[in-house]
Amino acid sequence: MNPAEGHRRPPTAQEFVLTELRRAITTGRFRPGAPVRQDAIAEELGVSRVPLREALKTLQGEGLVTYHAHRGYFVEELSLDDLREVYRIRELLEGEAIRQAVTHLTLEQLQELERAQDEVERAAADTDVLTMAAANRNFHMTLFEYAGMPRLTRLIATLWDATDAYRSIYYADGDNRARVIAEHRATLDALRHRDTDEALRILDLHRAHAVSALEHLLPGHPAPT
Repeated sequence: MNPAEGHRRPPTAQEFVLTELRRAITTGRFRPGAPVRQDAIAEELGVSRVPLREALKTLQGEGLVTYHAHRGYFVEELSLDDLREVYRIRELLEGEAIRQAVTHLTLEQLQELERAQDEVERAAADTDVLTMAAANRNFHMTLFEYAGMPRLTRLIATLWDATDAYRSIYYADGDNRARVIAEHRATLDALRHRDTDEALRILDLHRAHAVSALEHLLPGHPAPT
């Protein structure tokens, strides 16, 4: 244990509950549209309703849960239009972040991205959906941060938050995990060659594949005939 770890403050009850609830949503244990049963969760986690309510308010602000009067909290559920709008805005903002990042990209930053990709691949090989979701997010956010535009990166992160509950469902499928790895590798190759247009093309395809897979899980999608 290093000195920083030795003096690290233990999490508060609210922070503990927040972490556990976020994990339950992002892993798909609490599926989109499902009610958040506060009594059962408080008993399971061994906490009172007070930190649970505060954690739910935080998650509501992040767009992961929604509150309905007289009914309580529910895991946020996107419509098809919501999903497409989120991914369209991501396309616009992430495109700008990529263009700026490629301009400033250093060898050390490329190596950091390669290490982040190694984490994605290890989690995929272990079929660890939660870890892969976190590693995938780290890969992309690391790249966006290289744009040197922190406000832009924060906006993109907020959009990612809105679809976290669906991302784990996407990663639960082995073909999707393999596709993510292949597209990340192709992105890295484009970045090594400082080929902005190719990196943008691959990442546009990356998002399109996710939308195509996820839209079948959302309300408003026509049932198969």
